[in-house]
Amino acid sequence: MVTSIERIAYPRFKRLISAHEVYLLFAPTQDEAAWAAECTDSDSHQLALLLALKSYQRLGRFPRAEEYSDSVVDFTRRAVELGEEAELPALAEKASKNHRSLVRRLPQARYAPDQARKVAETADRETGAVKNRPVDLINIALEKVVETGLEIPEFSTLDRTAARIRAEVNGSILDRPHERMGAFGRDRMTELLERRLPDHHREKPLFSRLRYVS
Repeated sequence: MVTSIERIAYPRFKRLISAHEVYLLFAPTQDEAAWAAECTDSDSHQLALLLALKSYQRLGRFPRAEEYSDSVVDFTRRAVELGEEAELPALAEKASKNHRSLVRRLPQARYAPDQARKVAETADRETGAVKNRPVDLINIALEKVVETGLEIPEFSTLDRTAARIRAEVNGSILDRPHERMGAFGRDRMTELLERRLPDHHREKPLFSRLRYVS
């Protein structure tokens, strides 16, 4: 079962964002604008790269194109004096990968997916010992990844990791009584569950008789 992203503190844009917040989040510096212009061959790709850069700086991840509001796109376009014809394109996978790679090469970027997954897994195992809700595991894992300053994994990655670790931890917890019983105890429990005694023309397991007596 997939956990709803709405219940997770996953970094994303607010549905309603003020003009002041847009300015604080997306106003590029002159160096950033020059860098984006130098790295791209069209106004639309320059716009897309700038949005990817500013989002990465604020959210620690790369949003999908549909996550950007019209006001954010329009502000960024005007901030670097691009024409109205410069629209946020639906980038092909190759172009999208190239933009992510360009941003990740910058000094402030910390792209280490294996390390981020390891941090998330460790947090999930520690949390899974005391909490069982997937939303709790994901939120705490996310908090730990953010603390490291690493690029945040995709939500689906965090969700799958939490589900896997949760199943492993729960399985380990359930196995403990079985292991502590020893061979004799396990055999005795099996006998209680399987041995059947007559009860008003019906047979019931001996365990049922003991349950009612207790």
